[in-house]
Amino acid sequence: MSVNMYVRPYESSDQDALLDLWLAASQVGHSFLDDADIYAQLRVLKEQYCAAAEIWVAESRSKLLGFIALLDDQIVGLYVSPAAHGMGIGRTLLEEAAERRQEPLFAEVYEQNSGALAFFERCGFIRNGRKEKDVKGRPRPLVCLCMDKGAAL
Repeated sequence: MSVNMYVRPYESSDQDALLDLWLAASQVGHSFLDDADIYAQLRVLKEQYCAAAEIWVAESRSKLLGFIALLDDQIVGLYVSPAAHGMGIGRTLLEEAAERRQEPLFAEVYEQNSGALAFFERCGFIRNGRKEKDVKGRPRPLVCLCMDKGAAL
């Protein structure tokens, strides 16, 4: 199923909707994290990434459906509203980001987030490493993924 949407650059007026979407998506995809971890990550998103990252949002009828956040060629966030999963939004956001880069995109995904790993692999990303600890040094393995530029999204 697809949805009629368009992708545009993030604007500061999108922040509340983006944070709400991130929280809902994280509670589904990161169910292995406790509330304290989720809200700490929400704070980092709000205070750092909303200003520092290049963010593209997907919307339909003035409703935010998903977003992708990039730091150079690294995907630091790709989130889709749980109500809109399976509608091609994540793939569309990846396509938009890939078109704007000369180098392949890469990402790190919690190993426990099997849905995100499967999604990235369906979109042509390949596993190219693993980290035993997350950015805070906790034993939460991350899978490193890189876009195979030869693969079609």
